[in-house]
Amino acid sequence: MIAQMGEMLAKYEDEGYVIAQGLLDPEADLRPVVDEYTGLLDGLARQWHEDGTISDRHEGLPFGQRLVRIASETGGAYYQPFDISLPQRDISEDTPMHHGPAAFNLLRNPKLLDAVEAFVGPEVYSNPVQHVRLKPPERCLPAKDLGNAAISRTYWHQDQGVMTEDADDSNILTVWVPITEATVENGCLEVVPRSHHAGLGPHCFTPSSKGLPEVHVGDTRVPLPMSPGDVLFMTRLTKHGSLSNETDEIRWSFDLRYSPIGQPTGRRWFPGFVARSRANPESELGDGSVWARKWAEARSALSRGETPNFHRWDPNDPMCA
Repeated sequence: MIAQMGEMLAKYEDEGYVIAQGLLDPEADLRPVVDEYTGLLDGLARQWHEDGTISDRHEGLPFGQRLVRIASETGGAYYQPFDISLPQRDISEDTPMHHGPAAFNLLRNPKLLDAVEAFVGPEVYSNPVQHVRLKPPERCLPAKDLGNAAISRTYWHQDQGVMTEDADDSNILTVWVPITEATVENGCLEVVPRSHHAGLGPHCFTPSSKGLPEVHVGDTRVPLPMSPGDVLFMTRLTKHGSLSNETDEIRWSFDLRYSPIGQPTGRRWFPGFVARSRANPESELGDGSVWARKWAEARSALSRGETPNFHRWDPNDPMCA
């Protein structure tokens, strides 16, 4: 394992990403998350049917098929109750989000943290730049939602480019965990190998442009098909995006971040936690209800004030015209 990690670190440093195949067990490590989200969807379907948001609860269907049916009726409105983070605008006291015990345990999975430790060191912080990605077939989505990276094709970007400047020197590791098969057909990630060596490129966030302008992406783009149990590790400067989901099924993943304890997270308004500390194990957070409460407290605080600016980029820059 030590030799394997050495090879992985060398590839990560050279190419900006590496996939650990079969790091997690789909049943032991991922099935609890699937079961938790299945229960969550059942409750939401009941609620949305009762209030007239959807015409049918679609009971008896597997999670993915059921979500496709519901997404066809709700558009992107289905998404936020499943996410493990807050949105970047319109935050209210009742903005929905999900912080259940299985999601919390995934962030603290020992096998995952063993690997993360090799990249960021023994003092590991669960960085709050985190999301679940539940992407239905794009044909199910209305046109207004096709630019929403949470549920449709993800624009080209670097993760450092969507964080605040205070974290520019933080060693923030991206950890991407597929829950379903990620294929070229259903919208797997694409990366530009070695793009992290060139530093941070300019990003645009305007009504007509998102992320890295095409001219700054580069021509060598490598799709990354992955299976449940595989885990992708990527630097904060690696250029990446995703393909569109052209299938009849969902593409489901978790997009997580870890960094050394004490370094700025790039989302100072959102709560992270100590996931592992070799120096001070008592500081590790082991209670998922505390994690959930911290997010509720952050939501309450943000709902009472002006929503902060989560992006560093000037939308009036001529480059973004």
